[in-house]
Amino acid sequence: MRAAVLRGGVVEARAGLDDPVPGPGQLLVRSLACGICASDLHFMDHPEAGADDDSGMSTYDQDVDIIMGHEYCAELVDYGPDTERRIPRGTRVSSLPILSTAHGRRIIGQNPDSPGGFGEYFLLTESITRVVNSDLPSEVVCVSDAISVGWSTASRAALTSREAPLVIGCGAIGLSVIATLRRLGVGPIVAVDFVASRRATALAMGADVVVDPAEISPYQAWRDVVARGSAESMVAFECVGIPGVLDSIIKGCDRGTRIFSVGGPPEGDHLHTLTAKRKGLIIQFGGGPSMAHWDEAFDAVCSGALDVGPMLGRTVGLDEVPAALDAARDAAGPTRIIVVPGAGEGR
Repeated sequence: MRAAVLRGGVVEARAGLDDPVPGPGQLLVRSLACGICASDLHFMDHPEAGADDDSGMSTYDQDVDIIMGHEYCAELVDYGPDTERRIPRGTRVSSLPILSTAHGRRIIGQNPDSPGGFGEYFLLTESITRVVNSDLPSEVVCVSDAISVGWSTASRAALTSREAPLVIGCGAIGLSVIATLRRLGVGPIVAVDFVASRRATALAMGADVVVDPAEISPYQAWRDVVARGSAESMVAFECVGIPGVLDSIIKGCDRGTRIFSVGGPPEGDHLHTLTAKRKGLIIQFGGGPSMAHWDEAFDAVCSGALDVGPMLGRTVGLDEVPAALDAARDAAGPTRIIVVPGAGEGR
């Protein structure tokens, strides 16, 4: 098969790779579309983060080929042993990006033995594979995994009528938080980003007010907005993932603020915990979505109830993946560039 392969910090498209072989409980699928995520960039840029993961779920060995891509829509090709075969071949599917192997659970696209959607073929765990009951394009369906992270975060936050959100960072995760808060009827939603195009997308995804932090303090902007309503306290969502951002929230927010940190810079961070203590802050770190939250987000995207159109950018083939990864680093670029492995190959 062909794939965009990461090795030694460099990604290149290659042909002649062995097709993966499904093991017990696994399915062989053909990648139809796969989004480029910021965590793909974090993974390839910070191999030390994988080295620090003693779970084995995410492992970056720079001397071994790794095929990234964990936001996918795929077509079922074949079954491994000990599978129920409840889904017919040729069906479009997706799943939470976790592969169950004989050696433990692996994040799809972040381990040598769990290749992802930047290749023509990869493997899924049958028990958590979901059928795409939708006529929407695969390029739309694959964004549901990104939506599931913000969906889970906003759902777990469980804002009350006396609380109002401040979403800091309007990349894919921040946008998914905004979209979910809007579906939950939470507001007013104040969204913060330095980049004008991201602020515009935040409005399209459901934000009420957008703020350029270069021009006004996000915290003052939040106070000005909620002063016109009934909210009394802030719930801040950190969706940036750059060192110093969470600490700046700790220092800038009001007493009693609840903070949900979803960004998580792979190189770690320094926090003024004494300030957090004096303000009585509650800080909760993200983690991945539960299966239930993933299913809810998947259904919302597939049904069209949650429109991810404003997040979508261009599609690229496997040969274009290296350049697309570089383009994904541009904060002013589209929220999602979609890899279509068959693009340009007559499919």
